[in-house]
Amino acid sequence: MNKNIHFCIRLLLATCLAAALPLLAQAPPQQEAGKKEAALVRLNKAPISSEVVRVHIPKPVKATLNNGVHVLIIEDHRFPVINTELVINGAGPLFDPASEPGLAQMTVQLMRQGTTTRNSKQLAEEIDALGANIGGNAAAASPELSLTASGLSDNFDQWFQIAADILLHPSFPADELDQLKQRTLVQLRQQRTNPAFLAQERFAKALYGDSHPAAVLSATNASVAAMTPDELAKFYHERFVPQNAVLAIAGDVKPTEIIAKLNKWLADWKKTDLKVSMPEVPSAQSATRLFLVDRPGSVQTNLLLGNLAIDRRDPDYVPLQVMNDILGGSAAARLFMNLREDKGYTYGAYSRVSAQQYRGTLIANSEVRSDVTQGAVTEFFNEFQRIVGETVSADELQKAKRSMVATFALSLERPASILNFALTSERYGFADDYWDKYPDQIMAVTAADVQRVAKKYLSPGAVQIVAVADASKVKPMLEKWGSVTLFAADGSPAKATVGQ
Repeated sequence: MNKNIHFCIRLLLATCLAAALPLLAQAPPQQEAGKKEAALVRLNKAPISSEVVRVHIPKPVKATLNNGVHVLIIEDHRFPVINTELVINGAGPLFDPASEPGLAQMTVQLMRQGTTTRNSKQLAEEIDALGANIGGNAAAASPELSLTASGLSDNFDQWFQIAADILLHPSFPADELDQLKQRTLVQLRQQRTNPAFLAQERFAKALYGDSHPAAVLSATNASVAAMTPDELAKFYHERFVPQNAVLAIAGDVKPTEIIAKLNKWLADWKKTDLKVSMPEVPSAQSATRLFLVDRPGSVQTNLLLGNLAIDRRDPDYVPLQVMNDILGGSAAARLFMNLREDKGYTYGAYSRVSAQQYRGTLIANSEVRSDVTQGAVTEFFNEFQRIVGETVSADELQKAKRSMVATFALSLERPASILNFALTSERYGFADDYWDKYPDQIMAVTAADVQRVAKKYLSPGAVQIVAVADASKVKPMLEKWGSVTLFAADGSPAKATVGQ
């Protein structure tokens, strides 16, 4: 790298860090010189503070609109910008009718393509002229969907009323739906060629069961072809209800002024009797099973290993996150250092914990060369056995916890993170100071806690293994761990004669 460029990057990073630190955290009270010096530990040339980062996240002003919408307002006048996010529980893909997978996602996508007073072209032009952004998302298997809008504070009334029009008066135009269906069918074909998707789909079915809504990760050709404007409108009217919605607003706003406006702008959104009830989640698997999706000609194997874990309210959430950080949460974690740095099997190996309103998963993953599939799975199990059977060292535990706290503190500089934290607290009923205490929760995790949750949620004898690979090469390798159930790329059962 050019020395001048390298110097500029270093200078920019140093400047950004210096500017960000006062905003990210509240430092502890000043100590006398001797104690302050003792709080620094030098590793090579980098001074690392041994003090726990103290944060104080702005508390939202809370209100409930006349129609039942819960409102969270975070006032921040540093920039003339406002970000909003509306989360509607009970309207996500988890609640798609069994015969219509993809309905929630299609509904969200089509809402922006026309209202009763504006067509898609008019919406696009007006939003663009105001310099605003309006969109939405319905993540696969999520119980919620979100609608987002952001822009400058000086024209907030204009762009938010457009967002309100999209929310309250979508027209679901047939011509726009036809175009969306064509694009979606192309995406579905491409999806079947993506080994990462195939692995995730099979893993979800392995954990939740074929018929559980959490195991459905996408629409199907048949469901897309059958969708009509009336079906989308029916789902919208049944599921998009204010009493199950939380509206978070952050930025250059004054709460007392905006609440009155919201009551006026959203007055046409009428509450219903719909209550959200989560689908029953099955128990975690108790014995190892192996699933192989055949992808002839593939030169690599996509691996997923894991089991069901916890929901977000579980008190094991924080210790499980610390355990995961040690196991595979980053490029400094055990899986990465073993499978990539030591063995050279892959470009990366990681693990992650997902936890929502229903029981989520603990998953380890990697993409390896097909010829080292057996060795890679062996090393995954070695690391599982290690974290279950051995107490983590004080140094490794401390590094993991400090890394997590630092990452959390740095995230506070992003307005989207502050918005998300407020939404999370509201969704799960956390105390107002939950995030202020979050670093302390992390630092309180002990080595015994790490081993306890590892034993509870990562039992090597119950790990589910999913591989996407050329079955003729990989199936014999996987049979070391048991009988292999074979599937084709379209999700259907495949002949069990491959590799035998």
